[in-house]
Amino acid sequence: KVLDASTLSFGTRVKWFGICFVAGIVCSILGTALLWLPKGIKLFAVFYTLGNIAALASTCFLMGPLKQLKAMFEPKRLLATVVMLLCLVLTLCSVFWWNKKGLALLFCILQFLAMTWYSLSYIPYARDAVIKCFSSCLG
Repeated sequence: KVLDASTLSFGTRVKWFGICFVAGIVCSILGTALLWLPKGIKLFAVFYTLGNIAALASTCFLMGPLKQLKAMFEPKRLLATVVMLLCLVLTLCSVFWWNKKGLALLFCILQFLAMTWYSLSYIPYARDAVIKCFSSCLG
């Protein structure tokens, strides 16, 4: 029952959702600010990645971890989830093991795009609207 959201009161779940979500935003903004320091790419990559993880964790408090995992790996979210998780790991590998700053930045951008596409899957017709918008802009 520990992995079920119903073990916490609704107020507690909403409070922890807010805390994690705000922490995610703060980490992402802090990481972006640190990017401009001389060796800021490592801090940026770490804080930006932590921000995305915190944002993901925030929804666990609303729906529960098991329900969250099931939703993340539904067919309509599978590709975005895999790309997002892979980019989280590859971002950190880029800065700590491979020492490739450009690659880390690329993986952060891909994190953002995958997280956005993942998030849009929860809003009815949002992905269709984005596709239609880009289609009309490009052709």
